[in-house]
Amino acid sequence: MRSYHDRFLSAYIECALWSSTDNADDTGGEPLDANYSVDDLSPECLEAMRKDCASFIAASGVDASDNWTAEQAGHDFWLTRNEHGAGFRDRGHGAEGADLAQHAKSFGSCDLYVGDDGGMHAS
Repeated sequence: MRSYHDRFLSAYIECALWSSTDNADDTGGEPLDANYSVDDLSPECLEAMRKDCASFIAASGVDASDNWTAEQAGHDFWLTRNEHGAGFRDRGHGAEGADLAQHAKSFGSCDLYVGDDGGMHAS
């Protein structure tokens, strides 16, 4: 069975690819998950994502909550930290959701982009 951390990270990456675009045209282009996968993340990007997820879990204690699965929490961490207007506050868990949202926002935003090397990077 995969660990909480691994499932959280997978959901975080899936959400990042789904909610980010390639900026190929004036409308923003295609969602990254249409043409890219976790295999396209640069080693540095994957490591930065892994560290952010582990730090968030440790700082927030979300893994001890009965209200979020690892998959929901990973998804909500990406959306909330990037202020997509959805995330931890939308699941109906009151103060706990607000606290997790505050933790997520403390990480600042993160954008994915396709580098000149064809790999995915984060800024």
